[in-house]
Amino acid sequence: MDVLGWLLDSDPSIRWQVLRDLTDAPDEQVLAERARVATEGWGSRLLALQGDDGQWDGGTFFPSPYHNSEKGQPWTATTFTLLLLREFGLEPGSVEARRAVKLVRENSRWEEGGQLFFEGEVEPCINGKAVAIGAYFGENVDGVVARLLGEQLADGGWNCEAERGSVRSSFATTINVLEGLLDHERATGGTPASVAARQRGEEYLLERALLRRKSTGELINADWLQFSYPTRWFYDVLRGLDYFRDAGGAPDQRLAEAVGVLRSKRQPDGTWLLENTHPGRIHFALEDGDGRPSRWNTLRALRVLKWYEQAQP
Repeated sequence: MDVLGWLLDSDPSIRWQVLRDLTDAPDEQVLAERARVATEGWGSRLLALQGDDGQWDGGTFFPSPYHNSEKGQPWTATTFTLLLLREFGLEPGSVEARRAVKLVRENSRWEEGGQLFFEGEVEPCINGKAVAIGAYFGENVDGVVARLLGEQLADGGWNCEAERGSVRSSFATTINVLEGLLDHERATGGTPASVAARQRGEEYLLERALLRRKSTGELINADWLQFSYPTRWFYDVLRGLDYFRDAGGAPDQRLAEAVGVLRSKRQPDGTWLLENTHPGRIHFALEDGDGRPSRWNTLRALRVLKWYEQAQP
């Protein structure tokens, strides 16, 4: 199987990242392909679904109307749609992105307390997403970052359950906060405090090899060995590895076991499968379903391995 050709025979949101991360394509070609995200394929389809009130599916974190009798969590509201547009690589300076984000800034409010979108709310998992979205699209989220820095736990991570008494961090909350802090650092340069907090959060994951309990060495959750896309708010080993690749620098030796897991899941045809799709209402499917070759997972896996293997002696 020509895996590279298969990856390129896809949506612009995948193609431009394949060109950037897996080929020697010139910058001009990468940028031209990225620009198509706003006007073609999945990116254009998502942008067209935004309401005149700035919301997707009528709500900020949950759609409206929403009944908790629905199977799974709905993924169609504003937060998760903007996360997809960020992951698709919608150019923040494009006319389409500026219009969409302006509507969100002026109209979207969190269900938890009525706060404006880029002011964040109270849960660090959600606020990590708000920071990632805001920083990526050029919004001021310094206040949300300051709140997150004050909520970092003693072990170095974060947990949405901290306000209910938890003193141990959660991988899921921590990865969402780390991704947000990394985007904020790129957009603003960060502060000494935010950089240090992000590094402590990375250490929390590395001390646990991205998958094991620090106290016993046991595998924390077998679901983390299943690679989903979109990841939504969930953690898995591929998401953790792709974060460290994105953060740059030389790979830490404590990533070795996680990389071994990633290599073990490569199929004979050179692809990685879609696994553990998180159920819930969606705008439209991005893949052919669990157990089938996944372009998103294959792209992310190959770029992790490229980064990791180039650093090996």
